[in-house]
Amino acid sequence: MSAPRNTVFEAWMKEHGHSANSLAEAVNTAIEQLTGRAGGHDGSSVRAWKSGRVRWPNALTRRALENVTGLPADELGFVPRARGQRIPAPQQEDPDMRRRTLIGGITAAVAAAPGTAPRRIGISDVERLQQRFTEIIASDHRHGGQLDTEQRAAALADEALNLQNAGAATQRVRSHLYAAAAAFRSSAMWAAIDGRRYEDAQRHMREAQSLAEMSGDQAIKFRIWSHAGTMYRHMGRPADALAANAVARNLHLTRRDPMFASLGLARQAAICGAAQDRTGLQRSLDQAQDAMQRASPTAPRPVWLLAFYDHAELHSLALCAYLSLGNHPAAESHAHRCLAALRPHMARSRAITTTRLAHAQLAQGEAEAAVYAAMKVPAAAATQHARVSRMLMEFGAALRATAPRSPVLTTWTEHTATWRAST
Repeated sequence: MSAPRNTVFEAWMKEHGHSANSLAEAVNTAIEQLTGRAGGHDGSSVRAWKSGRVRWPNALTRRALENVTGLPADELGFVPRARGQRIPAPQQEDPDMRRRTLIGGITAAVAAAPGTAPRRIGISDVERLQQRFTEIIASDHRHGGQLDTEQRAAALADEALNLQNAGAATQRVRSHLYAAAAAFRSSAMWAAIDGRRYEDAQRHMREAQSLAEMSGDQAIKFRIWSHAGTMYRHMGRPADALAANAVARNLHLTRRDPMFASLGLARQAAICGAAQDRTGLQRSLDQAQDAMQRASPTAPRPVWLLAFYDHAELHSLALCAYLSLGNHPAAESHAHRCLAALRPHMARSRAITTTRLAHAQLAQGEAEAAVYAAMKVPAAAATQHARVSRMLMEFGAALRATAPRSPVLTTWTEHTATWRAST
């Protein structure tokens, strides 16, 4: 007769998002922390525990399982071998042990609500936070740079951290919670950068970096340091921008997935443009394009990367680089290619790219085409997005300087008046 399956253990694994291999790895790590030598379990070991073939793992494995799950072996559905054996009489209790047990019990009682067991924080809590993160990403692509987005992202980061103290959780779940908090902080950071609130952005950056280190999540570390490079570029500090972007590019994640390498290189090209490094710009851009071609289209990637990085964004960063360098024909070419490839939900990116296209055309003496392009920017972006507003103000100043008595200047002046009237 076969042993009954350990359905309690199976349910715990499903709740906490563990496969047989991932749990074996976690148990081996816990054994290494206990003994100094890694354990030898693999997926087949875990499957033996689930199937009931091994009903009571050895003492070291049980201790490791307890450290990983936060639960004793019997609460995980394991059954001691000598179940019918007489329980030995208790030894004389150590007074110090009794005191420690009493204090621990009081602490647990204070932490839990009266009459209820302490809450278990599981993978479902992480998934709920990840859904909220997806909503933040979508809001950012629609509006960009808004204080409301920044504040909501920061509040959700605090919510993720509060869950750390709301109940018991495995180390795996706690790492996911730190990663979620770091992701929200990085979105708050990006919203502040996009809104030109650089002091706030730097504050969010420091929080996000600390949380990312505790999570151990390479992808979110990449996002934060890559954002830092963009922030310093916008602040006119290209040396700091290159240094921050290099931290992102040197993460081993970029060697594992060329798509991350491509984004890091494309952002480096934009920084090289700001630094007037023509050779570095072209080399970085060529390497970014090559890395994107090598990237697997089906590789699993975080939602924030999937939501924005593609050929359109690569052309957007090339546009930015060439515009900073003063190569306006190349900038215009990349602007048209970006606009043709932009996905419908990228409203903020479309407004920024259209404004940069107008700058590139005006710099080539095409005032009429430039004004026609700039007039396509929606009123909301023109008046409420800090970066777009600033670029359009600079566009108007350049238009007045280069075509002071042109009919298109009158057209532009009248058009901007309708923007102001609509807000």
